[in-house]
Amino acid sequence: MKIAILSRNINLYSTKRLVEAGEKRGHEVEVIDHLRCTIVMEKNNPSILYRGETLEDFDAIIPRIGASVTFYGSAVVRQFEMMKVFTAVESQALIRSRDKLRSLQIMSRAGLDLPKTVFTNYSRDTDSILNAVGNAPVIIKLLEGTQGLGVVLAETQKAAASVIEAFHGLKARVIVQEFVKEAGGADIRAFVVDGKVVGAMKRQGKEGEFRSNLHRGGTSSIIKLSRKENAAALLAAKKLGLSVAGVDMLQSKRGPLILEVNSSPGLEGIEKATGIDIAGKIIAFLENNYNPKKRIQKDKINA
Repeated sequence: MKIAILSRNINLYSTKRLVEAGEKRGHEVEVIDHLRCTIVMEKNNPSILYRGETLEDFDAIIPRIGASVTFYGSAVVRQFEMMKVFTAVESQALIRSRDKLRSLQIMSRAGLDLPKTVFTNYSRDTDSILNAVGNAPVIIKLLEGTQGLGVVLAETQKAAASVIEAFHGLKARVIVQEFVKEAGGADIRAFVVDGKVVGAMKRQGKEGEFRSNLHRGGTSSIIKLSRKENAAALLAAKKLGLSVAGVDMLQSKRGPLILEVNSSPGLEGIEKATGIDIAGKIIAFLENNYNPKKRIQKDKINA
């Protein structure tokens, strides 16, 4: 197979591992900066220009699209889809997962348990917002935040009201969530590939830090998921339409609570914590699901 990895940096751990895994399994792998792609739309002949050349003959792509470039990155993925190129992450699933509010609504409708969450249209009635989630302490998150950025723990009603008012004053969209004390500053990342949990780790925030993100100094260790945790991770990925996903959960008294589902989960933390070749699992997913008949059909159309 000829595989394109859509990534802005060839030196990132995840990108390098996917290249290594693909080449090890005998595939031709190329890293393409999606922001340097030019989308060309023409009747029955969608194409992509890259560094002055037309991208041709790719069988599959693995999108590694950063949150800040979701709009253009998803457009590039969609163009590859129109060119009948198989993608590890579909464009609509990528967009769906990046919208925190929409993804929470989808998972809530699916019957998945979540931390109680409130979203308003810049309401000044902070008392009602806080009462709805059970009062302080609460977690306040920017809708566009990633890797723990834009996440605040407000320990008192007054502090929470001040933070909410400040964000709303800046016209910044936020959600307010209950603080799950028994989680102890830890969460679980379950890595899902093709309808299976292929690895899971527990991430623990450093002392005094409520965020467990490894980018914030947290540590990770391998963990065996319970049946409920495994089922919740699979259902969350399925409902968002993601074949490759990192599902983040909290362990609580009422069972696993889904925090979010990441459509471009990093490989470094999960591979080092579990010792599992996650990159190889993703390449195997492409091998098992790529349909060469679609490529033949496209060639006939363009002939």
